[in-house]
Amino acid sequence: MDLNKIYTESLQKFVQDHLTEDPAHLLFKHSGKTEFDLKLAVQQIAARQKAKNKIPSWAKNPKLLFPASISMEQASSEDTARFKSNLVTGKSMADLTGGFGVDTYFLSKNFEKATYCERQEELANIALHNFEQLSNDKFTVVNRDSLEFLNSYQESFDLIYVDPARRGGENQKRYKLADCEPDVVNHWNLMKSKSTSILIKASPMLDIKQALIEIPDIQKIWTISVRNEVKEVLLFWKKEEIEGPRMINCIDLHPDGERSFSFTFEEEEKSESNFGSIGQYLIEPLGSILKAGAFKTFGIKYGLKKLHPNSHLYTTEQLPTSVIPGRVFSVIQEISSPKKNLKQLFPSRKVNVITRNYILSPDEFKKKHKLKDGGSQFLIGTKVGEKYTLLLAEFVK
Repeated sequence: MDLNKIYTESLQKFVQDHLTEDPAHLLFKHSGKTEFDLKLAVQQIAARQKAKNKIPSWAKNPKLLFPASISMEQASSEDTARFKSNLVTGKSMADLTGGFGVDTYFLSKNFEKATYCERQEELANIALHNFEQLSNDKFTVVNRDSLEFLNSYQESFDLIYVDPARRGGENQKRYKLADCEPDVVNHWNLMKSKSTSILIKASPMLDIKQALIEIPDIQKIWTISVRNEVKEVLLFWKKEEIEGPRMINCIDLHPDGERSFSFTFEEEEKSESNFGSIGQYLIEPLGSILKAGAFKTFGIKYGLKKLHPNSHLYTTEQLPTSVIPGRVFSVIQEISSPKKNLKQLFPSRKVNVITRNYILSPDEFKKKHKLKDGGSQFLIGTKVGEKYTLLLAEFVK
């Protein structure tokens, strides 16, 4: 299919002229009045509106085509794709689960040649069109099952990248690697025979320790959050890599700069937390750190006391001089009677709510007390020792 004949200059101009308008209204207003496919144009406008923050450099490129919404939702963000591109390098790479092609494109920055595999013909056609706009002859698009392709491929890649599909029948979500498609666990040896390194993008819900049991060869792990929201878990293997401690690298990507924390599971198992009562400051580790399970090593590294073994909130009277990879709050007061005190403290009913190891979730707490997010202050519900406690605090940094 020649998409250039469908994605005409007049269609592109319409998209650019109406980027900020309501797609449904455009479809109604211009129905039967265009020489091009109006539904496609409106779909492109809707997709670019969604991509504005997720993939900004692509959203700004008028020549690129965007797929249906489900593929947009599953695509990597530009932030995480750029981060991954700095982890790997070589002459040739293959993306076994190409999708929209965001990861393929950014990973290819440090490779001479890139092979994109995708079973869905429509997505493969869109990727081919976009790669032609973005680059020269670096990309090879393969529209077939990636495992069949690997079995028939005679050469070897410097990198195989795979983002297994995590949805089964009836849109059921899957988190174990062996339950996803392609099954990287049972086809691990095949992938190792076709590449000198493998990078797996897994669900943020992945049980990392279970994944290491399934694939013991994994040498490095990254938990990636964007603006403190966990997005990806990355698993990496490289042939003939010098054996050493298996590092878990917790990364938060933020416009103000990247924050990180690294540890090993062995360190975590050997560590013992220090516990204490509430001090002047409360610290909540980055989501990527909590995802990785650095519950004891985090507190020890920064000299912090833990409130409870299962609360994962930390406290101190004085902040360390080093930058803490987490959110820091200054404690204002303990709230002993929420039903009475909250009406007085928040007549507008606006306050941000965080709960860790508490009797209610944030949504349950807000519903019970008729609160909504907003303002500069936080209510933090947690367990200190054997007591559930509600604290009023202000965000410091």
